[in-house]
Amino acid sequence: MNKKRTIALIAHDNKKAEIVEWAKANREILKNHNLCGTGTTSLRVREATGLDVKGYLSGPLGGDQQIGALVAEGKIDVVMFFCDPLSALPHDPDVKALLRIAVVYDVPIATNKVTADYILHSSLL
Repeated sequence: MNKKRTIALIAHDNKKAEIVEWAKANREILKNHNLCGTGTTSLRVREATGLDVKGYLSGPLGGDQQIGALVAEGKIDVVMFFCDPLSALPHDPDVKALLRIAVVYDVPIATNKVTADYILHSSLL
């Protein structure tokens, strides 16, 4: 479709290195889209790839909710949220709220690398 999309990049602490490597491997595609992300994730992706990634607050400090609000406003087209299902998270309600709002607004949300690859390489993107 060749339309410029807004893609949110989020990762739990144990998945930050993975999303950075994924972004590096997909830099040529990602550079054609508007990127944003939560705190440290946006910073690490920006530093590793040179891509322009608009940063919001850290997830536990409200960043997940900021991204969720943008989804509800129709300002985010895709969420790449590399989750760590094996770690207890103090802001778990915020994470669940973001996942719920993406479903409510029919926004694709990838919670792992394989799904992120499927979405990013889809002709529907």
